Amino acid sequence: MLRRTALILIAALAASPVLAQSVKLKAHEIDALLTGNTVVGTWDGAPYRQFFASDGSTIYAQENARSTLGQWRIDPDRDEYQSIWPRDAEWEGWFVMEYLGTYFWVSKKTPPTPFAVVEGEQLVAQ
Repeated sequence: MLRRTALILIAALAASPVLAQSVKLKAHEIDALLTGNTVVGTWDGAPYRQFFASDGSTIYAQENARSTLGQWRIDPDRDEYQSIWPRDAEWEGWFVMEYLGTYFWVSKKTPPTPFAVVEGEQLVAQ
């Protein structure tokens, strides 16, 4: 009985958020996460959806606004997602982190920004 209680306690501690760590996704993990899927989140206070096509195109959509078509890629040397939009001069890079089942965009310019992933192209909320 004591051994069983100890095993349960060890399992509970191992699952505890206190021991949880954020994980920076590798290039292949970011590619698998984004390719063919839609990200849902809030950017600058506005809800958005962004679809990542396998051909490197991406569509950024917000309610009551015109969608924007951009390009995306993964930099395997930096393990980061990169995008470029019509008015951008250069590609911008973001790390993708995971913490307790939530994904985050992370850069030097902005605080970690949470997002969720939904399967397939879902630019319109259902």
